[in-house]
Amino acid sequence: MKILIRSGKFGANYFAHTFRKLINPNKHHAIPLYISIQRKSTGKEWSYAMGPSDVPLLGLTIGKALDQAAESFGDTEAVVSVHQSIRRTFSEVKEEGFQRGDRIGIWGPNSYEWYLTVFAAAKAGLILVNINPAYRPGELKYCLNKVSVKGIVCASKFKSSDYYKMLNEIAPELPSCLPGQLNSKDIPNLKTVIMMGSDSSSGTYSFESTLEMARSEDFNKLDKLQDQVQFDDPCNIQFTSPLRICLPVPLYHCFGCVVGMLSGTLHGCTMVFPNDGFDPKAIVKSFEDERLNSCYGTPTMFVDILKEYRNNPVNVDTLSCGIMTGAPCPEELITALAKEMNMKDILIVYGMTETSPVSFQSSPNDSLRIRSQTIGYPGDHVEKIMKSLKGASPGELLIRGYCNFLGYWGDEEKTRETVGRDRWLRTGDLATMNEDGYGSIIGRIKDMIIRGGENLYPAELENFFMSHPDIIEAQVFGVPDERMGEEAVLWVRTVPGSKLSEEEIRSWCKGKIAHFKIPRYIRQKSEFPVTVTGKVQKFKMREIEIQNLGLKKS
Repeated sequence: MKILIRSGKFGANYFAHTFRKLINPNKHHAIPLYISIQRKSTGKEWSYAMGPSDVPLLGLTIGKALDQAAESFGDTEAVVSVHQSIRRTFSEVKEEGFQRGDRIGIWGPNSYEWYLTVFAAAKAGLILVNINPAYRPGELKYCLNKVSVKGIVCASKFKSSDYYKMLNEIAPELPSCLPGQLNSKDIPNLKTVIMMGSDSSSGTYSFESTLEMARSEDFNKLDKLQDQVQFDDPCNIQFTSPLRICLPVPLYHCFGCVVGMLSGTLHGCTMVFPNDGFDPKAIVKSFEDERLNSCYGTPTMFVDILKEYRNNPVNVDTLSCGIMTGAPCPEELITALAKEMNMKDILIVYGMTETSPVSFQSSPNDSLRIRSQTIGYPGDHVEKIMKSLKGASPGELLIRGYCNFLGYWGDEEKTRETVGRDRWLRTGDLATMNEDGYGSIIGRIKDMIIRGGENLYPAELENFFMSHPDIIEAQVFGVPDERMGEEAVLWVRTVPGSKLSEEEIRSWCKGKIAHFKIPRYIRQKSEFPVTVTGKVQKFKMREIEIQNLGLKKS
């Protein structure tokens, strides 16, 4: 488990350009610098690119970004939590307060309380610790102790998770203590537990009562301290109309918290949570009920959203754009979203938590083919290098710039493995980059399959199989083989009613890809194992196949 350290300011430059492209895609934007260098002695090629620097970075703290949003978009809805029947404007969010502390964790599904805690922690100078809502007691205990969390805001229940019960398992002293005075043997730093909503359990505060305590002179003093921080020429972006964005991705993840919440705040956008978790029916319904303009998600999420829309269509006249990331984005899916759901300006972005997170992004001006086959071009003020062998072979993607994280909390060895002394960050992704600076992810280095000495790149094969009209999602991974070293496995999800067989898939491959790239094992599945963020868990697929095939782990 990795805990990341962030600095006090967040560079929001790529957010500004993302929204500029959605509002005014024809506006001139500088072209990224691209250089390709090859050493004849070694055959190594280095592809280097740096994003444009024509627009200055935003020098804003998160707290000041909220202040600016309240001043510029005060009466605009900041957040709509449909399942909680809560609506708040930017002015109303700014008036909420929180007690000052050191590190505060938040644990639970998407909710208004989560949205508010992000800004409350920033205004109060707290370090916010986003905790995966799927964590079990052992994982939670490790996380709380790793970063010495002193307070935690958590939901009562979500799906099969009883959060208060799990807290009791790792801190049995909780029910018998006074609120704010926990003294746990196994979690010595945790003192305060705050339950979301108006109800509290034994030994905890309710979220609403905590807000009342926090509206105090101390909070006003903290607000004044922020006013003393000065930055040069902050960039204010004005829009004809702030977007209303559907945000079904988890807020604990950088996609929901940073790309969604924080970037939306900069531009006065309304964040709409259709439900506390991913719910295609609630999402599609919200398109019409909330008159949404945009939707964020992973390809797997959009596959399910499109399926629900086809079964239960609604008015999507206001829908026009969105962001898709987290896995290869098939052209057929992007085309279907554009034609059927009016999402013609959907953007593809690439990044990771360690880069805050976006480092490449596409533009609405890019063709659907470019958006499906590449990750866009480099973000502003950020450098990229791809180290490859023999020309166009893929190489590992390295990134350097203001977006890079400071390091893993309390783990200098892991930090040194990821970030060199020259501040180049190793992503672990294999990539290529064309002469225009557009990047393409071939796959994770650790996911690359070596079959009889031939390198197979899962992302390349997945894109190929998803071009079949009956296949809506494909995943390729390797399993051990005594003779070949590894063999490829293909899992596919097909369109409803399809009778596509394994032999038909093999026949379709002939003449289109090299014979050694055709997977030895092909399975049809109704669903894939995924994380709460919608990312497919290939390690679980691999474990399932190894067990089913009776293989030994390599």
